[in-house]
Amino acid sequence: SLLIFWNLPTTAQVTIEAQPTKVSEGKDVLLLVHNLPQNLTGYIWYKGQIMDYHHYITAYVIDPETIIFGPAYSGRETVYSNASLLIQNVTRNDTGSYTIKIIKRGDRTEGVTGHFTLYLETPKPSISSSNLNPREAVETVILSCDPDTPDASYWWWINGQSLRNSRTLQLSKNNRILILFIVTKDTVGPYECEMKNPVSASRSDPVTLNLLHGPDLPSIFPSLTDYRSGQNLYLSCFADSNPPAEYTWTINGKFLQSGPRLYIPQITTNHSGLYRCSVRNSATGSERSTFKTIRVS
Repeated sequence: SLLIFWNLPTTAQVTIEAQPTKVSEGKDVLLLVHNLPQNLTGYIWYKGQIMDYHHYITAYVIDPETIIFGPAYSGRETVYSNASLLIQNVTRNDTGSYTIKIIKRGDRTEGVTGHFTLYLETPKPSISSSNLNPREAVETVILSCDPDTPDASYWWWINGQSLRNSRTLQLSKNNRILILFIVTKDTVGPYECEMKNPVSASRSDPVTLNLLHGPDLPSIFPSLTDYRSGQNLYLSCFADSNPPAEYTWTINGKFLQSGPRLYIPQITTNHSGLYRCSVRNSATGSERSTFKTIRVS
Protein backbone atom coordinates (compact mmCIF):
# COMPACT_ATOMS: atom_id res chain seq x y z
CA SER A 1 0.00 0.00 0.00
CA LEU A 2 0.96 3.66 -0.22
CA LEU A 3 1.51 6.17 2.52
CA ILE A 4 1.60 9.90 1.82
CA PHE A 5 3.53 12.60 3.72
CA TRP A 6 2.69 16.24 3.12
CA ASN A 7 5.06 19.12 3.86
CA LEU A 8 4.21 22.80 3.40
CA PRO A 9 6.15 25.97 4.20
CA THR A 10 5.43 27.27 7.69
CA THR A 11 3.78 30.38 6.26
CA ALA A 12 1.28 28.44 4.13
CA GLN A 13 -2.33 28.06 5.23
CA VAL A 14 -3.17 25.39 2.69
CA THR A 15 -3.24 21.79 3.90
CA ILE A 16 -3.45 18.57 1.94
CA GLU A 17 -5.17 15.37 3.01
CA ALA A 18 -4.74 12.08 1.21
CA GLN A 19 -7.84 9.91 0.94
CA PRO A 20 -7.30 7.16 1.79
CA THR A 21 -4.11 7.73 3.80
CA LYS A 22 -2.94 4.26 2.70
CA VAL A 23 -3.59 3.02 -0.80
CA SER A 24 -2.43 -0.21 -2.35
CA GLU A 25 -0.71 -0.30 -5.71
CA GLY A 26 -3.41 -0.39 -8.38
CA LYS A 27 -5.90 1.57 -6.25
CA ASP A 28 -6.87 5.27 -6.37
CA VAL A 29 -5.77 8.15 -4.16
CA LEU A 30 -7.30 11.63 -3.86
CA LEU A 31 -5.08 14.53 -2.80
CA LEU A 32 -7.66 16.75 -1.15
CA VAL A 33 -6.75 20.42 -0.72
CA HIS A 34 -8.08 22.38 2.29
CA ASN A 35 -8.14 26.07 3.24
CA LEU A 36 -7.79 27.47 -0.25
CA PRO A 37 -7.15 31.23 -0.44
CA GLN A 38 -9.79 33.51 -1.92
CA ASN A 39 -9.78 35.17 -5.34
CA LEU A 40 -8.05 32.35 -7.19
CA THR A 41 -7.51 32.06 -10.90
CA GLY A 42 -6.37 28.43 -10.98
CA TYR A 43 -4.15 25.57 -9.85
CA ILE A 44 -1.26 23.71 -11.44
CA TRP A 45 0.02 20.25 -10.43
CA TYR A 46 3.61 19.19 -11.15
CA LYS A 47 5.36 15.82 -10.82
CA GLY A 48 8.42 16.52 -8.73
CA GLN A 49 9.54 19.76 -7.15
CA ILE A 50 10.61 21.54 -10.33
CA MET A 51 7.79 23.70 -11.63
CA ASP A 52 8.55 23.70 -15.35
CA TYR A 53 6.68 22.63 -18.47
CA HIS A 54 8.36 19.20 -18.61
CA HIS A 55 6.98 18.28 -15.13
CA TYR A 56 3.56 19.85 -15.69
CA ILE A 57 0.76 17.30 -15.10
CA THR A 58 -2.47 19.27 -15.33
CA ALA A 59 -3.99 22.64 -14.55
CA TYR A 60 -7.43 23.96 -13.68
CA VAL A 61 -8.45 27.46 -14.79
CA ILE A 62 -11.44 28.82 -12.89
CA ASP A 63 -12.77 31.43 -15.35
CA PRO A 64 -13.55 30.29 -17.88
CA GLU A 65 -13.61 26.76 -16.46
CA THR A 66 -10.84 24.96 -18.32
CA ILE A 67 -8.68 21.88 -17.70
CA ILE A 68 -5.29 21.72 -19.38
CA PHE A 69 -3.04 18.65 -19.62
CA GLY A 70 0.74 18.84 -19.63
CA PRO A 71 3.60 16.56 -20.73
CA ALA A 72 3.63 14.68 -17.37
CA TYR A 73 -0.05 13.76 -17.66
CA SER A 74 -0.43 9.97 -17.75
CA GLY A 75 -4.17 9.81 -18.44
CA ARG A 76 -4.88 8.70 -14.86
CA GLU A 77 -4.93 12.13 -13.17
CA THR A 78 -8.04 14.26 -12.70
CA VAL A 79 -7.99 17.78 -11.26
CA TYR A 80 -11.16 19.16 -9.66
CA SER A 81 -12.51 22.66 -9.11
CA ASN A 82 -11.48 22.50 -5.43
CA ALA A 83 -7.81 21.95 -6.52
CA SER A 84 -7.76 18.29 -5.44
CA LEU A 85 -6.02 15.76 -7.64
CA LEU A 86 -7.22 12.21 -8.18
CA ILE A 87 -4.62 9.62 -9.23
CA GLN A 88 -6.17 6.39 -10.44
CA ASN A 89 -4.59 2.94 -10.61
CA VAL A 90 -1.49 4.01 -8.70
CA THR A 91 1.81 2.46 -9.87
CA ARG A 92 5.40 2.50 -8.64
CA ASN A 93 6.11 5.22 -11.19
CA ASP A 94 3.71 7.48 -9.29
CA THR A 95 5.90 7.47 -6.20
CA GLY A 96 7.97 10.54 -5.45
CA SER A 97 7.25 14.21 -4.90
CA TYR A 98 4.43 16.37 -6.23
CA THR A 99 3.99 20.14 -6.21
CA ILE A 100 0.82 22.18 -6.40
CA LYS A 101 0.93 25.86 -7.35
CA ILE A 102 -2.15 27.86 -6.38
CA ILE A 103 -2.40 31.10 -8.35
CA LYS A 104 -4.25 34.05 -6.81
CA ARG A 105 -5.88 36.75 -8.88
CA GLY A 106 -3.37 39.46 -9.69
CA ASP A 107 -0.36 37.11 -9.25
CA ARG A 108 1.45 36.56 -12.49
CA THR A 109 4.21 34.27 -11.33
CA GLU A 110 3.93 34.05 -7.55
CA GLY A 111 1.55 31.71 -5.78
CA VAL A 112 1.11 29.38 -2.82
CA THR A 113 2.99 26.11 -3.30
CA GLY A 114 3.00 22.82 -1.46
CA HIS A 115 4.96 19.59 -1.77
CA PHE A 116 4.31 16.03 -0.75
CA THR A 117 6.08 12.74 -1.28
CA LEU A 118 4.34 9.52 -2.18
CA TYR A 119 6.00 6.28 -1.00
CA LEU A 120 5.09 2.67 -1.59
CA GLU A 121 4.66 0.85 1.68
CA THR A 122 7.52 -1.64 1.73
CA PRO A 123 6.53 -5.23 0.92
CA LYS A 124 7.65 -8.05 3.16
CA PRO A 125 11.12 -8.96 1.88
CA SER A 126 12.55 -12.43 1.43
CA ILE A 127 16.12 -13.74 1.47
CA SER A 128 17.53 -15.69 -1.44
CA SER A 129 20.87 -17.49 -1.26
CA SER A 130 23.43 -18.60 -3.82
CA ASN A 131 24.02 -21.68 -1.67
CA LEU A 132 21.96 -22.81 1.30
CA ASN A 133 24.31 -25.73 2.01
CA PRO A 134 27.86 -24.32 2.11
CA ARG A 135 30.91 -26.29 3.19
CA GLU A 136 32.52 -24.94 6.32
CA ALA A 137 35.24 -22.33 5.72
CA VAL A 138 35.43 -23.30 2.04
CA GLU A 139 32.56 -21.79 0.04
CA THR A 140 31.42 -18.19 -0.38
CA VAL A 141 27.69 -17.50 0.04
CA ILE A 142 25.79 -14.55 -1.44
CA LEU A 143 22.54 -13.54 0.25
CA SER A 144 20.18 -11.01 -1.32
CA CYS A 145 17.23 -9.18 0.16
CA ASP A 146 14.39 -9.17 -2.36
CA PRO A 147 12.73 -7.36 -4.00
CA ASP A 148 15.04 -4.60 -5.20
CA THR A 149 12.92 -1.58 -4.28
CA PRO A 150 13.79 2.03 -5.18
CA ASP A 151 14.00 4.52 -2.30
CA ALA A 152 14.28 1.71 0.26
CA SER A 153 17.20 1.14 2.58
CA TYR A 154 18.28 -2.36 3.61
CA TRP A 155 19.50 -3.74 6.93
CA TRP A 156 20.77 -7.19 7.88
CA TRP A 157 20.55 -9.05 11.17
CA ILE A 158 22.13 -12.26 12.49
CA ASN A 159 20.86 -13.72 15.75
CA GLY A 160 19.04 -10.41 16.30
CA GLN A 161 22.26 -8.36 15.97
CA SER A 162 22.80 -5.86 13.15
CA LEU A 163 25.56 -6.71 10.65
CA ARG A 164 28.45 -4.55 9.51
CA ASN A 165 31.29 -5.10 7.05
CA SER A 166 34.13 -7.21 8.45
CA ARG A 167 36.96 -9.43 7.30
CA THR A 168 34.59 -12.32 6.58
CA LEU A 169 31.61 -10.48 5.12
CA GLN A 170 30.85 -7.59 2.80
CA LEU A 171 27.70 -5.58 2.13
CA SER A 172 26.90 -4.04 -1.24
CA LYS A 173 26.66 -0.28 -1.64
CA ASN A 174 22.95 -0.20 -0.82
CA ASN A 175 23.21 -3.10 1.67
CA ARG A 176 20.82 -5.29 -0.35
CA ILE A 177 23.49 -7.93 -1.07
CA LEU A 178 25.42 -9.70 1.69
CA ILE A 179 28.55 -11.67 0.78
CA LEU A 180 29.84 -14.23 3.28
CA PHE A 181 33.40 -15.11 2.31
CA ILE A 182 33.72 -17.78 5.01
CA VAL A 183 30.87 -19.58 6.72
CA THR A 184 31.45 -21.16 10.13
CA LYS A 185 29.21 -22.54 12.86
CA ASP A 186 29.07 -19.02 14.32
CA THR A 187 27.82 -17.45 11.08
CA VAL A 188 25.13 -19.85 9.87
CA GLY A 189 22.40 -17.50 11.09
CA PRO A 190 19.53 -17.11 11.43
CA TYR A 191 19.70 -14.16 9.03
CA GLU A 192 16.98 -11.56 8.59
CA CYS A 193 16.83 -8.59 6.27
CA GLU A 194 14.77 -5.45 6.73
CA MET A 195 13.53 -2.92 4.20
CA LYS A 196 12.82 0.65 5.28
CA ASN A 197 11.56 3.86 3.75
CA PRO A 198 10.30 7.04 5.44
CA VAL A 199 6.83 5.61 6.00
CA SER A 200 7.25 1.91 6.71
CA ALA A 201 9.54 -0.98 7.54
CA SER A 202 9.23 -4.72 7.02
CA ARG A 203 11.43 -7.65 8.00
CA SER A 204 11.87 -11.01 6.29
CA ASP A 205 11.39 -14.44 7.74
CA PRO A 206 14.65 -15.85 9.19
CA VAL A 207 16.95 -17.98 7.04
CA THR A 208 19.56 -20.32 8.52
CA LEU A 209 22.30 -21.87 6.41
CA ASN A 210 22.77 -25.63 6.53
CA LEU A 211 26.52 -25.77 7.15
CA LEU A 212 28.26 -28.89 5.85
CA HIS A 213 31.09 -29.65 8.24
CA GLY A 214 33.16 -32.38 9.81
CA PRO A 215 33.62 -35.00 10.73
CA ASP A 216 35.42 -34.04 13.92
CA LEU A 217 37.85 -36.52 15.42
CA PRO A 218 35.65 -39.44 16.57
CA SER A 219 35.46 -40.64 20.17
CA ILE A 220 35.04 -44.28 21.21
CA PHE A 221 33.02 -45.17 24.32
CA PRO A 222 33.36 -46.60 26.92
CA SER A 223 36.95 -45.96 27.96
CA LEU A 224 37.36 -49.50 29.36
CA THR A 225 40.17 -51.41 27.62
CA ASP A 226 40.52 -54.69 29.61
CA TYR A 227 37.90 -57.46 29.32
CA ARG A 228 37.57 -61.09 30.32
CA SER A 229 36.62 -63.95 28.03
CA GLY A 230 32.86 -64.53 27.92
CA GLN A 231 31.98 -60.87 28.37
CA ASN A 232 30.04 -58.93 25.78
CA LEU A 233 31.90 -56.17 23.96
CA TYR A 234 29.87 -53.06 23.28
CA LEU A 235 31.55 -50.02 21.72
CA SER A 236 30.04 -46.85 20.32
CA CYS A 237 31.66 -44.20 18.17
CA PHE A 238 30.62 -40.59 17.70
CA ALA A 239 31.86 -37.66 15.60
CA ASP A 240 30.12 -34.33 15.08
CA SER A 241 29.32 -34.06 11.39
CA ASN A 242 26.74 -32.59 9.01
CA PRO A 243 25.45 -34.54 7.26
CA PRO A 244 25.88 -37.40 9.76
CA ALA A 245 29.06 -39.35 9.23
CA GLU A 246 29.34 -42.87 7.85
CA TYR A 247 30.99 -45.21 10.40
CA THR A 248 33.25 -48.21 9.76
CA TRP A 249 34.89 -50.57 12.32
CA THR A 250 38.03 -52.61 11.81
CA ILE A 251 40.19 -54.80 14.07
CA ASN A 252 43.87 -55.11 13.28
CA GLY A 253 43.11 -53.70 9.83
CA LYS A 254 40.32 -56.19 9.02
CA PHE A 255 36.78 -54.95 8.38
CA LEU A 256 34.26 -55.77 11.10
CA GLN A 257 31.07 -53.85 10.32
CA SER A 258 29.52 -50.52 9.46
CA GLY A 259 27.55 -48.24 11.78
CA PRO A 260 28.32 -46.23 14.91
CA ARG A 261 27.85 -49.14 17.32
CA LEU A 262 29.84 -52.37 17.58
CA TYR A 263 28.51 -55.37 19.52
CA ILE A 264 30.32 -58.69 19.90
CA PRO A 265 28.82 -61.22 22.36
CA GLN A 266 30.97 -63.55 24.48
CA ILE A 267 34.38 -62.36 23.32
CA THR A 268 37.50 -64.47 23.53
CA THR A 269 41.22 -63.73 23.48
CA ASN A 270 40.94 -63.74 19.68
CA HIS A 271 39.11 -60.43 19.97
CA SER A 272 42.11 -58.70 21.47
CA GLY A 273 43.67 -56.14 19.18
CA LEU A 274 43.62 -52.63 17.76
CA TYR A 275 40.11 -51.40 17.03
CA ARG A 276 39.63 -48.55 14.63
CA CYS A 277 36.55 -46.36 14.14
CA SER A 278 36.64 -44.50 10.84
CA VAL A 279 34.17 -41.72 10.03
CA ARG A 280 33.54 -40.12 6.66
CA ASN A 281 31.41 -37.20 5.54
CA SER A 282 30.16 -37.78 2.01
CA ALA A 283 29.40 -34.07 1.49
CA THR A 284 32.73 -32.62 2.60
CA GLY A 285 34.78 -35.63 1.52
CA SER A 286 36.66 -35.62 4.85
CA GLU A 287 37.57 -38.75 6.79
CA ARG A 288 39.02 -39.22 10.27
CA SER A 289 39.81 -42.16 12.54
CA THR A 290 40.33 -43.06 16.19
CA PHE A 291 42.05 -46.18 17.55
CA LYS A 292 41.47 -48.16 20.74
CA THR A 293 43.34 -51.17 22.06
CA ILE A 294 41.21 -53.93 23.56
CA ARG A 295 42.78 -56.66 25.70
CA VAL A 296 40.86 -59.86 26.45
CA SER A 297 42.23 -62.24 29.12
